Amino acid sequence: MKWLKAAAEEIVAGIKDSIENLNMKEVERLIELLLEAKDKKIFIVGMGRSGFVARAFALRLMNLGFNVYFLGETITPAAEKGDLLIAISGTGATKIVLTASAAAKEIGATIIAFTSFSESPLGQMADHTVTIKGRTKTGWPKEEDYLARQLMGEREPLTPLGSVFENNCMVFSDSLVVELMHRLGRTEEDLKRRHATIE
Repeated sequence: MKWLKAAAEEIVAGIKDSIENLNMKEVERLIELLLEAKDKKIFIVGMGRSGFVARAFALRLMNLGFNVYFLGETITPAAEKGDLLIAISGTGATKIVLTASAAAKEIGATIIAFTSFSESPLGQMADHTVTIKGRTKTGWPKEEDYLARQLMGEREPLTPLGSVFENNCMVFSDSLVVELMHRLGRTEEDLKRRHATIE
């Protein structure tokens, strides 16, 4: 169980570091945009494991009473000017996420990006970006410095591909829900009332 414990310690340390390094001005503006969109539609998009994070966040926003949809579902309604799109991509370069964001922007929706790279195509397109640290699947190793890392005795992180970003993003979004609960005056009982009863 050596590797399990070592990986778990790395994941926990990464989450702690990510939360400590959040830009709270970015987070405060995100909260403002969410609260302003209370009576509008909120769309969330993400692919792969980022898509699982997006779905989990959408569920909690629904529990809070937001009018929220995961993009790509057949029951997703049309976006309109003034709606929100939250796009989750560690690299900020996921093609389907970029295509959806560009289409939403053209309609007049506000684009919010959760990404590790604010300078990425998604970060540049977004109206607001929340930077969440993480080693995305293309973030390590870079070919040009891989040999140098090996010569210096540096090892690759234990968590594969984009796991660090996705774990950090999941903890961030769950923590954000708690902040929103308090600002909206919601209790766990309020959330339970909106939780699925047919499952």
